[in-house]
Amino acid sequence: MSIAQHRPRLPLARIVEMNVGFFGLQFSFGLQQANMGPFYGILGASEAIMPLLWLAGPITGLVVQPIIGAMSDRTQSRYGRRTPYFLIGAVICSLCLLAMPYSPTLWVAASMLWLLDAGNNIAMEPYRAYVADRLASDQRPTGFLTQSAFTGLAQTLSYLSPSLLTAAIDRNALDPNGIPIVIRIAFVIGAILSITTIVYSVWRVPELPLSEEERAHIEESPLTAGATLREIGSAIRQMPRPMRQLALAMLCQWYAMFVYWQYIAFALSRSLYNTTDPGSEGFRSGILTAQQLGAFFNFIAFLAALALIPIVNRQGARSVHAACLAASGLAMLAIPNVGSPSLLYALMLGIGLGWAGMMGNTYVMLADSIPPERYGIYMGIFNMFIVIPMLIETLTMPLIYTPLLGGDSRNALMLAGMLMLLGAIATLFVSAGGKPRVR
Repeated sequence: MSIAQHRPRLPLARIVEMNVGFFGLQFSFGLQQANMGPFYGILGASEAIMPLLWLAGPITGLVVQPIIGAMSDRTQSRYGRRTPYFLIGAVICSLCLLAMPYSPTLWVAASMLWLLDAGNNIAMEPYRAYVADRLASDQRPTGFLTQSAFTGLAQTLSYLSPSLLTAAIDRNALDPNGIPIVIRIAFVIGAILSITTIVYSVWRVPELPLSEEERAHIEESPLTAGATLREIGSAIRQMPRPMRQLALAMLCQWYAMFVYWQYIAFALSRSLYNTTDPGSEGFRSGILTAQQLGAFFNFIAFLAALALIPIVNRQGARSVHAACLAASGLAMLAIPNVGSPSLLYALMLGIGLGWAGMMGNTYVMLADSIPPERYGIYMGIFNMFIVIPMLIETLTMPLIYTPLLGGDSRNALMLAGMLMLLGAIATLFVSAGGKPRVR
């Protein structure tokens, strides 16, 4: 049974406004990506066990998103199907961002990350489904690539915010736990943005009211634990072929990106500042350099996502995404061999292009291959294609980091680059996202 509802076309300004909330969510993610590795290093973690401390993202995503996706498909409330979930998630995110920089020990910081990632995942999946619900099929590339653009813009500012704050605050000013004050203030800014941006989006572009057919379909499948688990199992068994084909490409690209986030600050501290000591000034310089480069590649992702809209509409998402991943892979391979910050900025062009594709093109391919009444559950299951690679990386990197990679974070980045190139090749074999037919 497929339920199709007429979706009124939205002007570009409304599509932008409906994705403002994604800005707040991605600002939170950007703070994690830029700062959790250095946090853990400052609190005493070794590089080899670093991936284990990032387990929160994969595990919470694996458990939370499919369940929340199935529940949001079946929810009826005065606020809509999706809205209650991303409002609750945003509140959790805000509270955790406020508390995170005050973590006195490694285990407290790791525990706080679990709660923060749970909040992010509660909000994230319904937000993807909300965009698919609200837009007509031919407007979804614009919707998801606008979402990708906000991802780039939010993470640009989240990566850059500690560096910008050094204009008024000493970069070496530390709290009693050794956490830079500029990072603590950046987390406060993230807490405010997490909730305010989502409230703005749902106020400006509320969900469409459910049709009678949709209400009847929801009432046939009540919001119970048993029904939710049965729906998840049924959806996995009936997964569309293009979605299955995306699994290998997603494995390669997300394993690679997780390695990049975990090790870029450590790699730059080695290659630019010749230090592996997390307590040194050189390491703090490496953190800021990594954040500045991260801000730049996310700004490139912001611009690239907007530029990709007409290209994807003409050429299809598949070939465009393969090119984006290839550019990112070549850049990751080159980073460990570059000793000049200016050249590193040039390489961020490739990283930014890949990130724009990962956050937009894959969802364009997905949305056109799944039934409308199952947007929530399939967006949640698709997130498993993100978090399972992260989970595999988390469990395998401690095993290979010393024997295969020589205990050197620069080699980890080169591994990430090779996986990105494999992901580009795998993308070309996906049956969805080809060149659109001429109408």
